[in-house]
Amino acid sequence: MKFTLTALTAAMMATTAPAQTTVQSCDRQVTFDAPPKAAISNDVNLTEMMLVLGLADHMVGYTGISGWKTLDVEMREGVAQLPELSAKYPTKEVLIGADADFYFAGWNYGMKVGGEVTPETLDPFGIKVYELTESCIHIGEKSAASMDDMYADLLNLGAIFDVGDKAAELVAGYKADLESFTATLAPLEAAPRVFVYDSGDDAPFTAGRYAMPNALIEAAGGTNIMNDFEKSWATVGWEAIVDRNPEVIVIVNYGDVTAAQKREFMTSNPAFADIDAVKNDRFVTLEYVEATPGPRNIKAVKTLAAAFRGE
Repeated sequence: MKFTLTALTAAMMATTAPAQTTVQSCDRQVTFDAPPKAAISNDVNLTEMMLVLGLADHMVGYTGISGWKTLDVEMREGVAQLPELSAKYPTKEVLIGADADFYFAGWNYGMKVGGEVTPETLDPFGIKVYELTESCIHIGEKSAASMDDMYADLLNLGAIFDVGDKAAELVAGYKADLESFTATLAPLEAAPRVFVYDSGDDAPFTAGRYAMPNALIEAAGGTNIMNDFEKSWATVGWEAIVDRNPEVIVIVNYGDVTAAQKREFMTSNPAFADIDAVKNDRFVTLEYVEATPGPRNIKAVKTLAAAFRGE
């Protein structure tokens, strides 16, 4: 009888024990015994991924937004119950002090290679890290940025927090929306040459082949003039931009310098007078949260597609 009870108890324990979940995070596999209960996200786009999955109740705060960007009405409502723990990149002490058990960030999205906040430095404190897929190029090799980068992050977050059905539903909806939209687009005689102007006067900070705008531009029917630039977000010389003569300029709107000011800088500078986009006044603005991986990428593709077609 004693043996029977022991076996039954073991069977019950086996059926009720939480299942482990393992996801790929850049070059690491990360295993979770249970969904995190004290998560922190860095940056506005990563935070929005958490919110669309309904994970605010699993979070103890967010970081890295007010130091550079502002929250729109939708985002303010979503994080109203949460504190911003650091205006810019958090220190290790900030994350530990919040009793965090999970940090959703990326390389140059809250972490720096060789910095004090990395998966390795946080592991001894029980803080697991999931890295933004787009950012993995900073620590290894990956293919050019694609919409699949954003989809993968949502699906992996869904698995980590045990909301896989919700994540799968969202991703399926995004894919269907994008597919139906692109199917109705008027064809272009040729893909317009597009320059992404993030920031910088002396030298522009722009999107190379591994940054999300590369994928957004292609999905909308254009060609990123820096698609052979083996970088994610990085600085180039103005000479390269002038030589490649973009037909459309995409301005990323955030920070102290407004989109209008960036546009004025380009249109008033004699060095850019012969650029087709400047001569023809073909500028389009994307908000930071649209130009970086996140739920608003589909809207960004629609905005770009309209601009490429003169709408």
